[in-house]
Amino acid sequence: MDGWWYRNVVEPGKLPLLLALVSFVGSFVVTRTITRLIRAEKGPFRNITTGDVHVHHVVPGIFLMLVGGFWAVAAGRHSVGSMCAAVLFGIGAGLVLDEFALILHLDDVYWSEQGRKSVEVVILTAALVVLVLTGFTPFGVNDLSVAERHNRVAFALNTVVNCGFALITMAKGKLRTALIGMVVPLVALVGAVRLARPGSAWARRFYRDRPRARARASLRAFRHDRRWTGPRRRVQDWIGGKPDPAPGPGVPERRREPR
Repeated sequence: MDGWWYRNVVEPGKLPLLLALVSFVGSFVVTRTITRLIRAEKGPFRNITTGDVHVHHVVPGIFLMLVGGFWAVAAGRHSVGSMCAAVLFGIGAGLVLDEFALILHLDDVYWSEQGRKSVEVVILTAALVVLVLTGFTPFGVNDLSVAERHNRVAFALNTVVNCGFALITMAKGKLRTALIGMVVPLVALVGAVRLARPGSAWARRFYRDRPRARARASLRAFRHDRRWTGPRRRVQDWIGGKPDPAPGPGVPERRREPR
């Protein structure tokens, strides 16, 4: 095990990336736990304010990402400094992406339906980093045997092909399938050969003069959303907390309290 760890993690310089991933996931979990406690008015945690300004945790997150990023550029891959920089960067990235929806909408939508995007982006980012960590690249490792080098080159080529299928899947409007397919083999291939979602770049380009294909794509998208939207939202609610209910017709929207 020690030999595998050194050969595939330490020697190729992946240890800082692993530390960044662990810090990223840990930062997100701790942040979501604290914000849910603040929302429920439990525990000692309170919102950070300066006068009338609520300081969102994306602010210290950006600062930590800047410090960690510049520090990582200045440090070598195998130094202690690079590992410390990776931890800072991971913590900052967790804080920033936890409020991705706020950055996207330029509004405090943390506990709204739009806020679900933050949870999705965090999950997909973690999955992509895991893909990079588990990829056995033929570079950065010394004294590889011929068989090991061939295996690593084959894996790299397979990853390139799989990424090609993932790009087609993304063009078909299936972002989640594309990103999952970059981690799980054959998922991107299935997404690439199936019909595109209505309104996607692929559908606008290739289904423009094919009304039957457009109708089939709309029906398939409707059935897919009806089947999977509920389970996907339950997972998101379990991870990030359930959004506030939307106000009914004629009911003014409740002013969102800062977290």
